[in-house]
Amino acid sequence: MENVLDVYQARYDAKHPLIGMDEAARQLLSDVFDPLPLAPGRARRVDDKYARHGTCSLFMFYNPLDGWRRVGCRDSRTGCDWAEEVRCLLDVDYPEAELVTLVCDNLNTHNIANLYKAFDAETAGRLRRRLRVVQTPVNGSWLNVAEMELSVLSRQCLGKRRFETKTEMETALGAWAAARNAAKAGTRWQFTTADARVKLKALYPIPDIER
Repeated sequence: MENVLDVYQARYDAKHPLIGMDEAARQLLSDVFDPLPLAPGRARRVDDKYARHGTCSLFMFYNPLDGWRRVGCRDSRTGCDWAEEVRCLLDVDYPEAELVTLVCDNLNTHNIANLYKAFDAETAGRLRRRLRVVQTPVNGSWLNVAEMELSVLSRQCLGKRRFETKTEMETALGAWAAARNAAKAGTRWQFTTADARVKLKALYPIPDIER
């Protein structure tokens, strides 16, 4: 836990950005019956019946200090999918960064070894040297700022909307991210390591000297 809290205390540095990363899944759905449109004094009404068209895996990458985010949309969430998204983060989103600190949870797909499964050794090694992975503790995903940004995404963009195709979803995700990026909507993380040692004291092991 303290590894995560410590990196959140760092000042903004364009050469050493802090990025939170989290994943979610979303079904592709279409209406069986056409919704009833808006009318004066009456909300748009959607039938509860729908047709499924598979799922999309969402990869949220979020810089809480700079107020930037990108949401990748893929057909699956394998280790190679994660590796492809990381390459996009390093080579496209932050090509000038010397070292990117990536905060993510403990999924087995979030592993440096997957870079070597997805790419040749030279490419994987080049990416590895520019990446520092800091994982949240088990049952401690609340420490990941990207999880909070996924919640914002759900409320502001996805909600109860139905997307029939991956393209439709990608268009909505891109528009949402562009608006949030333009507004520089970031996060002011205030829970520090010092706070944790007081408020979460019960989670710390008891030193031998106190036994």
